[in-house]
Amino acid sequence: MTDSKPWWQSKTLWGAIVTLGSAGLGLAGLDVSDADREALIELLTSLGAAIGGLMAIFGRITAKNRIG
Repeated sequence: MTDSKPWWQSKTLWGAIVTLGSAGLGLAGLDVSDADREALIELLTSLGAAIGGLMAIFGRITAKNRIG
């Protein structure tokens, strides 16, 4: 594994977060289906990528130095 990506684009990370959240909801008496978990992972991964893109645009607009 030589390629790298930002943490917010990792489906594994979001999957772990959703799994922990689902476990917490399960302890509270609420059930989250596998389909709901998968949809939430996809949503969070896409949202993370979108936020990362916005951060990159904002960073470039507010930068003090040119890219050289």
